Amino acid sequence: MQNTNKQSSNLLKLIILALLGTISLVLFFLNFPLPLLPAYLKIDFSDVPALMAGLIFSPIAGVIVVAVKNILYLAVSGAGDPIGVAANFLAGVMFIVPVSVLYHKFKGVKSIVSGLVAGTIIMALGMSVLNYLFILPAYGWFMGWEMTEQFKWFSVYAGVLPFNIIKGIVVGLLFVPLFVKMRSWIEQKQAKFV
Repeated sequence: MQNTNKQSSNLLKLIILALLGTISLVLFFLNFPLPLLPAYLKIDFSDVPALMAGLIFSPIAGVIVVAVKNILYLAVSGAGDPIGVAANFLAGVMFIVPVSVLYHKFKGVKSIVSGLVAGTIIMALGMSVLNYLFILPAYGWFMGWEMTEQFKWFSVYAGVLPFNIIKGIVVGLLFVPLFVKMRSWIEQKQAKFV
């Protein structure tokens, strides 16, 4: 009997993660560019369902939602750009994991805010380094462009770094009031899945 309950709980968890991944994909398509930054860098709110999964279940659940979103995006868009999808996955992981780790350790609004600040800094710095070392050179190779050191530095300082800082702030400003409103629901769901 207990084994059946555990199986149905795991199945429900899987269904919730798949649903959150799908919602995340829809939010991924509702994006907008920022003025003064390259047009290909667009803000979206697809990390919000992944943050919810990370808070309700675990940091791994948040990562699964980010993965589901990116796999679905590849499937529905037929994107010939696996580099952008990989970059989006890495940025999501760097942002979501610190928030959910700090929340599960300390609980409460302060830990969410601290996690969002840490996640924003980790994502901004991490994506800057990854873009400079791997992502921009991979794009250069993929598109047949000559990637100069000056271009890479400029792309990171004038695009990637400010974009990820702004994205973290915008998503955080949306997520904190959402968390405050949904806190009791999130805690209720946590208790159900423990």
